[in-house]
Amino acid sequence: METVRVNVVTPDGKVYDGDVEMVSVRTVEGELGILPRHIPLVAPLTVGAVRLKKGSVVEKVAVSGGFVEVRPDQVTILAESAELPSGIDVERAQKAKERAEKRINTAKQDEVDFKRAELALKRAVNRLEVSGK
Repeated sequence: METVRVNVVTPDGKVYDGDVEMVSVRTVEGELGILPRHIPLVAPLTVGAVRLKKGSVVEKVAVSGGFVEVRPDQVTILAESAELPSGIDVERAQKAKERAEKRINTAKQDEVDFKRAELALKRAVNRLEVSGK
């Protein structure tokens, strides 16, 4: 089967580099599936899991925003942060989730704190889902 080269890069360096049959990302407009020879495009990403399909195996990468650049033979994901399941500290993510939930419950009066807590909660939940825990 035909493949496309995928690079996931953060300000700290490369997180993933490999050939896959299909890439799925969550953009601000919705879910996007990318196959080899996809038309070129650039789209902003939201907090979510990037799914990389190779045969019957699907690998996940937790991404917290950024951009996806698609070319017919390559997909580049420039992420604010990205983690493979093996690199996720589940205990830390669980504590971050609990802190964010607590802030959401107490920050209703201050909209800025509420939005920050809501984003922190989304990132923590995404990390936990990608880790499989």
